[in-house]
Amino acid sequence: MQKEKNTWFASWFDSPYYHILYKDRDYAEAQVFMDNITQYLNLPDDAKILDLACGKGRHSIYLNELGYDVTGADLSENSIKEASKHSNDKLHFEVHDMRIPFEQKFDAIFNLFTSFGYFENDADNLTTLKAIQESLTEYGFAVIDFMNVQHVIENLVPEEVKTVDGIDFHIKRYVIDNHIIKEIDFEDKGEKFHFTEKVQALTLQNFEEMMEEAGIYLLDTFGDYKLKKFYKNESERLIMVFK
Repeated sequence: MQKEKNTWFASWFDSPYYHILYKDRDYAEAQVFMDNITQYLNLPDDAKILDLACGKGRHSIYLNELGYDVTGADLSENSIKEASKHSNDKLHFEVHDMRIPFEQKFDAIFNLFTSFGYFENDADNLTTLKAIQESLTEYGFAVIDFMNVQHVIENLVPEEVKTVDGIDFHIKRYVIDNHIIKEIDFEDKGEKFHFTEKVQALTLQNFEEMMEEAGIYLLDTFGDYKLKKFYKNESERLIMVFK
C-alpha cells in the first residue's frame, strides 16, 4: 500500500506544528490509563505490546518502563525518527500503515487517543480492525481508545485561538458528513499555514457493527481512563476491549 503523503494525516502528523499545538496534553492521565488497562488485562510480565499509531512514542516508552516488550508503529516518519532515540532491547519503533497486519503476533495491541477513523474510505476502518485481529496472539487483547462522539459533538467549541510557543493557532470545529472537522490556521516566520483534522464520528454502534463483520468479540467498554462504565451521553471516552 502506497504511503499516502497527500492525505491530511500523513502531512499534519509529520509536521512539527502538530507537536507544538498538542504539547500540553495530559500525559499523567495517560499513564494512569496505561497502569489501569494493563492491570485489567492481567498481561504477563513479558507481554509483547504493539502501540499502534504511537506518534513520538510517549506511551510506548512508559509501557516499556512498566517492563513490557513494546513495538511502537506510526505512519509518520518524523515521529518514528524521534521515538527511535529511546529504543532499547525491549522497545522498538517502525514506520507502519495500520491497515496492514504485522508478521509478528502481539499479546496486546493498543490504539490510543482517537487514532482511528482518519481514512477517506470507510472500508479502511474494517481493514484496520481485521489487521489488528490478525496481529494478535490466540489469547491476545486489543484496546481502542476513541472519543465519545456524542459527548464531543455536544461540547464542541466552534472557534478558539490557542497560543503555544508564540504561535497563534486559530481553530474552527464543526460536524459535516458524519465527520468531526478541525480547521487549523496560523502564521509562523511570515508564512501562512492551514491544516485540517478530519475524524469519522464513529459511535459504539458503528464499532459493534464493524467488529461483528470482522468476527471480533467485544469484551468490555469503558467511559474514561479510570475504567469507569461507559455512558453514551456523559462519558468523555469510548474505550473498547476486544479479542
